[in-house]
Amino acid sequence: MPEAKPAAKKAPKGKDAPKEAPKEAPPKEAPAEAPKEAPPEDQSPTVEEPTGIFLKKPDSVSVETGKDTVIVAKVNGKELPGKPTIKWFKGKWLELGSKSGARFSFKESHDSASNVYTVELHIGKVVLGDRGDYRLEVKAKDTCDSCGFNIDVEAPRQDASGQSLESFKRMGEGKSDTAGELDFSGLLKKREVVEEEKKKKKKDDDDLGIPPEIWELLKGAKKSEYEKIAFQYGITDLRGMLKRLKKAKVEVKKSAAFTKKLDPAYQVDRGNKIKLMVEISDPDLPLKWFKNGQEIKPSSKYVFENVGKKRILTINKCTLADDAAYEVAVKDEKCFTELFVKEPPVLIVTPLEDQQVFVGDRVEMAVEVSEEGAQVMWMKDGVELTREDSLKARYRFKKDGKRHILIYSDVTQEDGGHYQVMTNGGQCEAELIVEECMIISMTPGEHRAVQGFLAIALSGMFHKLVIDDVRPEDEGDYTFVPDGYALSLSAKLNFLEIKVEYVPKQEPPKIHLDCSGKTSENAIVVVAGNKLRLDVTITGEPPPVATWLKGDEVFTTTEGRVRIEKRADCSSFVIESAERTDEGRYTIKVTNPVGEDVASIFLRVVDVPDPPEAVRITSVGEDWAILVWEPPKYDGGKPVTGYLLERKKKGSQRWMKLNFEVFTETTYESTKMIEGILYEMRVFAVNAIGVSQPSMNTKPFMPIAPTSEPLHLIVEDVTDTTTTLKWRPPNRIGAGGIDGYLVEYCLEGYTHLAVPSDSATIPAPLCQPCRRAELESVLESEKAGPPINVMVKEVWGTNALVEWQAPKDDGNSEITGYFVQKADKKTMEWFNVYERNRHTSCTVSDLIVGNEYYFRVYTENICGLSDSPGVSKNTARILKTGITLKPFEYKEHDFRMAPKFLTPLIDRVVVAGYSAALNCAVRGHPKPKVVWMKNKMEIREDPKFLMNNYQGVLTLNIRRPSPFDAGTYTCLAVNELGEALAECKLEVRVPQ
Repeated sequence: MPEAKPAAKKAPKGKDAPKEAPKEAPPKEAPAEAPKEAPPEDQSPTVEEPTGIFLKKPDSVSVETGKDTVIVAKVNGKELPGKPTIKWFKGKWLELGSKSGARFSFKESHDSASNVYTVELHIGKVVLGDRGDYRLEVKAKDTCDSCGFNIDVEAPRQDASGQSLESFKRMGEGKSDTAGELDFSGLLKKREVVEEEKKKKKKDDDDLGIPPEIWELLKGAKKSEYEKIAFQYGITDLRGMLKRLKKAKVEVKKSAAFTKKLDPAYQVDRGNKIKLMVEISDPDLPLKWFKNGQEIKPSSKYVFENVGKKRILTINKCTLADDAAYEVAVKDEKCFTELFVKEPPVLIVTPLEDQQVFVGDRVEMAVEVSEEGAQVMWMKDGVELTREDSLKARYRFKKDGKRHILIYSDVTQEDGGHYQVMTNGGQCEAELIVEECMIISMTPGEHRAVQGFLAIALSGMFHKLVIDDVRPEDEGDYTFVPDGYALSLSAKLNFLEIKVEYVPKQEPPKIHLDCSGKTSENAIVVVAGNKLRLDVTITGEPPPVATWLKGDEVFTTTEGRVRIEKRADCSSFVIESAERTDEGRYTIKVTNPVGEDVASIFLRVVDVPDPPEAVRITSVGEDWAILVWEPPKYDGGKPVTGYLLERKKKGSQRWMKLNFEVFTETTYESTKMIEGILYEMRVFAVNAIGVSQPSMNTKPFMPIAPTSEPLHLIVEDVTDTTTTLKWRPPNRIGAGGIDGYLVEYCLEGYTHLAVPSDSATIPAPLCQPCRRAELESVLESEKAGPPINVMVKEVWGTNALVEWQAPKDDGNSEITGYFVQKADKKTMEWFNVYERNRHTSCTVSDLIVGNEYYFRVYTENICGLSDSPGVSKNTARILKTGITLKPFEYKEHDFRMAPKFLTPLIDRVVVAGYSAALNCAVRGHPKPKVVWMKNKMEIREDPKFLMNNYQGVLTLNIRRPSPFDAGTYTCLAVNELGEALAECKLEVRVPQ
């Protein structure tokens, strides 16, 4: 009826809207006038014809919170060069394909007759965060187009707003629904409720649909991070968000433990690694990482790093199981983040193939994808096929590596149709045609021609007579007469009735246990912190009852970290995060009326070892120290393979690794330390599982070098009862200084040393009297005599060779060296040349040309220099020699070169009306002449073009170009050695 269409368009939101529609319907004369007023559907003034490749663009919708919505668009395949790629975006950049499978799902279909692609976006359980602008992008080779739409999310409608009249209507007995009196007291109460709802809705509008936790995140963030957070959480109303933050004026509480917290969210591709980093205020504070509330232990998967005040968690080879919430705790403070693992697009390698089968055949429809373990969605005639419906529909799914198979063991005609496989990176389609076998049933004694109704068997052609549900009256003779042949075939059917008694099957229970990864019979090893799931298959009739025991205690918990899960023909024992206390023997016992079966499993939990104990320094030297420790009491279930060592300066927070390969001993010598600096050291234990926590730091220690021996020990004075010794302090004194000296003696000819009875450590002086009775023999030393035969042996250039002989008297002491001096013959002022020359000759250099020199030499022993020197008998005269300057010959370099463009011209696209510039750089000598050309025609004195040449950088400025200025521009550089050419294309676009 024509009247129903406008009524449906103006239907109110309340439940009484359909009842009031007839009252608003026009009188009977209205249908005759309706066609004149209503414009035709194809000429509606409010609907715009779609442009581009879209036959139907997505419509902007308004959805209530918690409800589902579907966005539909149609694409004209005739305008596309191939199959299009469809992408949905929220805002400008957030691709919804990464959220596939959560609340967002996508559907694509193709009508081959009209060549129209229909795409759909399904959003389940809409939330306020889904509100905003969206965009649909279609790409096919070089063709690309997009269109936008808006989704507005409203709060759920309340009955009070939709049934305002019903709230105060008083119904009378025996009266119609429209009868009754108005209850004004109820109306006033409802007005109060409506006012509260309006205030609440206004408050919700002020929140802009942003959850409170995101507001708290924005309040604590820097202004430079607002746009990043808005992009991550899909906030499109940036201006409203900034106004709301400006009104809040909340002071950000500075964290006492963290100087830099985790980012709100991280994203990583599957198979890659990611680093989560925080910076703490005190590097000595204990820090723990958690994943979904469970503490993370260090392993090859999770690697902890300490760099100064930074604490880094590295997750290697991320999988979908790492897509979780992470937190880091320091004392009572925590910071949170969320990690999203993005699965790479799954491509279809081998698509589905069309099949034609008969009823009752086995059908396998297989597709091969690019990723193993990928998620695919099977659809039949636009309806998704799920595992929950597989039992009813007699089909099942199978995965074989990268192949996904849909299997029908006994196919029926209802199973035929259009099948489609969809992944997040593509889709494929195929047709399954199921034909019915033509079988003719005949009654006894009936003769009919059945030509044309043939059943195809393994070989040849067959005619079959099939009788369903055989009864006693079917007994008799049957004859087959083929048409056109003078023969017949007969057979007799005898009916036999057999009584079968049903005996319930009874089978004793049996446990089918497979311990994968076992080290011995029925033993399983699991790493601490990992999940263990032990599925035990059970068979028996009637179904047996399974009981788990840990040791001798019955375990019945079905919830929590350690629990039991029961399924048909299977009992599972699950440990979410294995701990050391979970180690032990577990027993499963199954019973039924026929019997029982028992199996025992020993669970071994391996972990990183405890830290080494009793770490201490036993001795130190100038730049070394000996570190000793005890092995850890608990090795984590695996033998300790070695140790890692670190050291640091006291007061510093930077630990330095001492070894990169594990050290197998428990004693280590640390070298290359600085004397006088306090150090601390610690040790880590390593086993096959990982690295332990560090041991307790050693007590601070300081490397100190021992002093060298005293020098120049001599007898200063000898009396009847005492001897005075004299010596010099050692050359090398350690950082600990000298506390004193210890004096020992022995008789001549003996090697055993003794300490005088009245002698002890001498603290201060450098001499000490000893009793003569204790010293039998003392040899007195004195200064040596002067050297003899001092001569100038050779003079060359400004050098002179001086030689002498050792003195006849060495003063009863070893000669330690010679002291050499020189003097000009004119002034006879002596200057030092060598202070302690070991040899009996020396070469004196840097003598002044034109002067004549004398030389003298002193002898030095333990008592000092000799009293008199030995003077050279001849002199060394330094003669002047002629000097000629020979100029250096060189060949002048040829700097000439042909022109060469160092920077070529680049194709440009400019907007009409805006000045443009073409730049290039050329090198050449002599300086090349530059000519600019447009379309092979030289540009001369045109005011529109300005040509510059600054040190070889060439610029052509075009003032306000128009489409006429588009073309090919050429720059030609010419000198006497050659020429060079550079070209580019300039495109001028007119703004729309």
